[in-house]
Amino acid sequence: PTYNLKPEMSAREVTAKVIEQIKKDYYDVIIMNYANPDMVGHTGILEAAVEAVKVVDQCLDQVVEAVLDKGGCVLITADHGNCEKMCSAEGTPYTAHTTDEVPFILVADEFIHQSLREDGALRDIAPTMLDLLGIPIPEEMTGEILIRR
Repeated sequence: PTYNLKPEMSAREVTAKVIEQIKKDYYDVIIMNYANPDMVGHTGILEAAVEAVKVVDQCLDQVVEAVLDKGGCVLITADHGNCEKMCSAEGTPYTAHTTDEVPFILVADEFIHQSLREDGALRDIAPTMLDLLGIPIPEEMTGEILIRR
């Protein structure tokens, strides 16, 4: 793939469509994915990865603003790293996923003074989402809510 030639991929178009849907106020939940840092990270080309992250940062800013304007809540996370490590110890391009910790960011006016657990894991995201939506958490879910209350 030649993701390094267009590191912005379709992030701006995805953002425009998501914001359009947010403004319609139809959905209770929108789950979206910006693949740029992952896909461009696989190229091993640092400059392209930097551009991919910049574009996603700009797009996320717009989405967060639209959600907050509607009184909503945004969760930002990833299931793995990639473009935070673009060079191996030998100095060659590093193009694989990493096992580095990834952020979990909660953005919502109602949680401005709340903190999140620091020992969270992927299994905790779904229970946290269900809790935010007021939906009972099934016993089968082994994760715990990430929001400290």
